Amino acid sequence: MPRGDKSSYTDKQKRQAEHIEESEKKEGRGAKAAERIAWATVNKQDGGGRKTTSKVAKKKGTAKKTAKKATSKPAKKATKKSASKVARKKTAKKSTRKTAAKKAPAKRTAKKAAGKKVAKKSAGKRTARKTTKKAAAKK
Repeated sequence: MPRGDKSSYTDKQKRQAEHIEESEKKEGRGAKAAERIAWATVNKQDGGGRKTTSKVAKKKGTAKKTAKKATSKPAKKATKKSASKVARKKTAKKSTRKTAAKKAPAKRTAKKAAGKKVAKKSAGKRTARKTTKKAAAKK
């Protein structure tokens, strides 16, 4: 089959490509660009042409697929389990980092607030001392 041959596409896929091409032309694209976009869209939606050459090819393909599925299921489950364990560990580490990061600024702000209170009290004491000294000096 030469490149660009559309014989393996169903009638429905061809109609879809035609509609997409028309809408692209309405948007101001050139004929070649519109056609390219249309077929690319159909390929993305359906994974290429759906037609098969014969019924024998369909039966052979399904037998191969079932054989592949039967052998790959246990392997897939094992990889999924190990991947999920790794993912859980990573999320646990991230969550502990986040909580630690959140607590650190909270401690800093608490220390700052406490420091400000102490500063206000000491400033209040200083002014009280000054006023008592001034009053004693006047007498």
